[in-house]
Amino acid sequence: MLYRARPDGDVRLQEQQTLIELQEPVSLTFALRYLNFFTKATPMSEQVTLSLSKEVPLAVEYAVGDMGHLRYYLAPKVDEEE
Repeated sequence: MLYRARPDGDVRLQEQQTLIELQEPVSLTFALRYLNFFTKATPMSEQVTLSLSKEVPLAVEYAVGDMGHLRYYLAPKVDEEE
């Protein structure tokens, strides 16, 4: 479930916002099957961070209270060109 901050500045949604920090555009393809496995950890955390970089695996990080964090990595699909 994605939450976005409302343009009217609704105070109740300030904690439930999507923040996107873009340094350079990236276009990668990932297997949804594995991303779906990662989402099983969603109930453990109020926040998830997705980090993408060119030629680097996707990092999915859940902050888990005082215990630390849970981090998954997924390599992008590679096109087999002959």
